[in-house]
Amino acid sequence: MKTIEIVVASDGTSQITTQGFTGRACQEASRFLEEALGQTTSEILTTEFHQTQLQNHVTQEE
Repeated sequence: MKTIEIVVASDGTSQITTQGFTGRACQEASRFLEEALGQTTSEILTTEFHQTQLQNHVTQEE
């Protein structure tokens, strides 16, 4: 199941977490939220993002 979780702290900072997306699909799915919430200060890519990138690279070499 694909989910997007938004946590807004009492100091006004927010965090967006995606689950169930592969590769860049998570960035595309959450882009509108990032734009609505303001400036992005950091991004941590999940293992799902990296595994998909690696799988695509191996497939292209075959």
